[in-house]
Amino acid sequence: MKHLLFLLFPFMLFAQTNYDKAQRFFDEKKYDQAKPLLETLYKSNTTNLNIIENLGDIAGYYKNWPEAITYYKKLKRLRPDESNYHYKYGGASGMYALEVNKFKALGMLDDIKESFEKAIQLNPKHIGARWALVELYIKLPGIVGGSESKAKKYSNELLAISPVDGYMSRGRIEEYFKRYKAAEVSYKKAIVASNNSAESCKKLADLYKNKMNEPAKASALLEQLKK
Repeated sequence: MKHLLFLLFPFMLFAQTNYDKAQRFFDEKKYDQAKPLLETLYKSNTTNLNIIENLGDIAGYYKNWPEAITYYKKLKRLRPDESNYHYKYGGASGMYALEVNKFKALGMLDDIKESFEKAIQLNPKHIGARWALVELYIKLPGIVGGSESKAKKYSNELLAISPVDGYMSRGRIEEYFKRYKAAEVSYKKAIVASNNSAESCKKLADLYKNKMNEPAKASALLEQLKK
């Protein structure tokens, strides 16, 4: 047994070194360097959740949605109780649905919805999954399940969990349906709730500049943000 451990030790050390290097590249967003190392590690350890998730995230970064879906689907199978795995699977599937023909996309919709809903079921405070459902329900045609009322339902849930996300998501809904004055009100509430966060200020500035034809208001808001 001791001899076996002695023989395995250099391999284990090599694998750990490669793992640390791959994780460092991943954390630094050097994905082109991280990916080949992670793929090598994955061949020898096909159930390591972190390796699989990192590979899925890299595939998503490069918009290789089928590959990302494959990795996230495996994560769901290995850890069905982890909400983020369902969320990421739903997100990758949703992005892929935008690229395929309409008939194939329609066949994917139930799976996408169920993934986001499962993420919420497992984590009742999951913000990302609710945002995804808001986007899904406002963009889908009514004939295949689109629903402004359902989008508002998840926006209201966001408001209860995170006021900033609640106001931002309501602003997003109003803006999508070209109710720009109502969107302005919601974005202003988000700015107050977030104590003038850059994201909420930029969203309102973008509304002023590109939708309401009020570039002076956009400039003033961005100037205020700089100060």
